[in-house]
Amino acid sequence: MTKRYSMRRRTWAAAALTLAAGMALTACSTGTAPSAPAGSAAGGKLLGIVSITATDANNARVIAGATEAAKAAGWTVEVVDAQGNADQANAAIRNFVSKKAGAIFDLVFPTTSLGAGLDAAKEAGIPVATWGGGLGTAVVMTTGAGAPFAEPATNALLEKLGESGSVLALTYRTGQVCRDREDLFDKIMADHPGIKVTKNEVNIPGFLQDGAKYATAWLAGHPAGSEKLAVWGCWEDPTLGAVSAIQQQNRTDVFTFGINGSATAIKAVQDGNLTATVYEDGKAEGAKMFEVTLQAIEAGVDKFEPQTVDVPGILVTADNVEKFLTDHAEALK
Repeated sequence: MTKRYSMRRRTWAAAALTLAAGMALTACSTGTAPSAPAGSAAGGKLLGIVSITATDANNARVIAGATEAAKAAGWTVEVVDAQGNADQANAAIRNFVSKKAGAIFDLVFPTTSLGAGLDAAKEAGIPVATWGGGLGTAVVMTTGAGAPFAEPATNALLEKLGESGSVLALTYRTGQVCRDREDLFDKIMADHPGIKVTKNEVNIPGFLQDGAKYATAWLAGHPAGSEKLAVWGCWEDPTLGAVSAIQQQNRTDVFTFGINGSATAIKAVQDGNLTATVYEDGKAEGAKMFEVTLQAIEAGVDKFEPQTVDVPGILVTADNVEKFLTDHAEALK
């Protein structure tokens, strides 16, 4: 028998903040908070957040968690939606540097694609935290990638397919989180050669439409009853786009899997339209990123040892969704 990666009961999200500096685009302020209490942060009280897509549910959770923690510490927050464009992200970071931000958060963009911005931030002595962007020069990183999230979603898929069938994998190589999740997906699936994988990469913006488009074409080549079928998304929004195509064709033979656990995805699991998702508490991650950034500032960013932060993740299926919601009512908000 082929080796099966074991489902881990413990799921966690790792996160690393990178000390760096940058300059950026103009952003919208989320509001002004009262003066910072003593010991909050030196070098400015502005938190600049650069998101790969601020409309994605989990990005929005991270932003909300970071914003809440920052405002409680007396900081103001500005958010830039770079819409999947690394050049815009670099410009946004450099703009925040020019505004003398106290800290900068990078959401999802790989640090390897942010050289100009991170160099500017480092030169200015501004700490940069990254959520899913890799450690790079960060002081703390949270990833939501790899084993904590991709493994349970992929193992759940294998439980449904067994050792044969076909999978449509919806990927996104621009974001480090999806790269890491795809890499682990590939590693696991390599031990199951009887399952054929077709990959399509979605765009940001446009991931829902792309998911539907690729699923429509894939379904045409995989008629009902031909074999076991599944759709896997490196996060659930492209999968939800695929679900719309599956429903349009009245197909009930396709298992669907996502990662992040947005309110829409959890509701889709409740309704039987999504087979499973892995819930990630992005709000807790955002708050923890800010907390550790303050620790780095207090200690001196040049002396602070970069670290990863663990936040739990949970596989949500039809079997446990009601109990999950009893324990995590905030998931539907």
